[in-house]
Amino acid sequence: MKTKETYRCAACGAQSPRWQGQCPSCKEWNTLEAVTVSKKTSAPVGAAASQSSPQLLENLESEHLGARPSGLPSLDDLLGEGLVPGAAILVGGEPGIGKSTLLLQLAGSQARLGHTAVYLSGEESLPQLKSRAGRLGLLGPGLMAMATNKVEDGLAVLEGPNPPELLIVDSVQTLASPLAEGIPGSVSQVRAVSSELVEKTKKCGTTLILVGHVTKDGQIAGPKLLEHMVDTVLYLEGDRKHFSRILRVLKNRFGPSDELIVFTMKEQGLEVVEDPATFFLGARDPSLSGTAMALAVDGQRPFAVEVQALVSKSFLTIPRRTALGFDTNRLNLLLAVLEKRLRLNLSGHDIYAKITGGLASRDPGLDLAVVAAVMSSFYDQPLPEASVFWGEIDLNGQVRPVAAHDVRLKQAGRLGHGPVCHSGTAPTLAELQRLLFGKR
Repeated sequence: MKTKETYRCAACGAQSPRWQGQCPSCKEWNTLEAVTVSKKTSAPVGAAASQSSPQLLENLESEHLGARPSGLPSLDDLLGEGLVPGAAILVGGEPGIGKSTLLLQLAGSQARLGHTAVYLSGEESLPQLKSRAGRLGLLGPGLMAMATNKVEDGLAVLEGPNPPELLIVDSVQTLASPLAEGIPGSVSQVRAVSSELVEKTKKCGTTLILVGHVTKDGQIAGPKLLEHMVDTVLYLEGDRKHFSRILRVLKNRFGPSDELIVFTMKEQGLEVVEDPATFFLGARDPSLSGTAMALAVDGQRPFAVEVQALVSKSFLTIPRRTALGFDTNRLNLLLAVLEKRLRLNLSGHDIYAKITGGLASRDPGLDLAVVAAVMSSFYDQPLPEASVFWGEIDLNGQVRPVAAHDVRLKQAGRLGHGPVCHSGTAPTLAELQRLLFGKR
């Protein structure tokens, strides 16, 4: 039990968090009296049960998770085995990226498999949910929904005689708990709401999915404790102006934490891209200058992507440098290396570079493709038609090997691309310049 001091009016019974000369409710003077109230505090969630003495791990029996299929095979692979009873999953993403659509599809898939699923919405009304479910073709027995901003309503569902097998809370920032102060979405409220829900679902064996808002920096809003108390953290990302979406695992206690799924947004909802190897490549014209194809690796998947660059004479005092899909500072670094090591005069040019298809990547293996595209645009000469690039550029102009080299090489062979440029075939930028453009 946790105690705190509050003030109660002797005239009307209204409570105030601090002492005031006049009661804010009945306007009587000098009627507020200090009282001590107690409230329940939940035990730490997500911690393993304590043991009285150390035990040999090899003698312990393996725990059977008892996971059930989600109805989306790709999601089962992403999570490890599927939906684990009692597990808590946190899903984040920017507004409008498709979180609610994806989770409503998941609830509908569970209902079709004969499992009970409840979609608790604190942002949309029930008619709005029904309209969306109808548009996605998900209406049917087993799919239930409720609209509320009180966490007690969700707890009452879990405490019933037949708790649902899946509870989706959209979103945790819209619910309020009477055990905490502050408005919905505050640190204290998010901590209290999530603690109560996670604790209750672990007791009744319900799989819990919490939707979390994100900050302007793309981080999941609320206390960092929220990510620690759940078993799995998923993040849905993408550009709302493109049709592609990527569901990425940031944390997973039941499976790998470096996997992802590529979706495409359609009228019927999010559809899994079964072979995303060339999905982001699109219909490219290799006869144009300033385009290079790279094999980027995200998680364990290699993607063929097109890197485009435009180098044009600038009439500004400070030329423009713009990058889309990767870090602008990395572009500036690569341009500085080109000017220093290859003596290219880029200081009087505007330079734009982007990854097509709406993909954003931090793979250092894209460096070589960016450099090749910039040089192609600078010389106004197209690269070899089926050439493909990967490699990291250091400050000395050396091409360094990158992770998953064998995976990229195998994928290039499967797609029939060549010549292949990497640290083994072009160890320096000078050698790359000689191979592609015959210049020294």
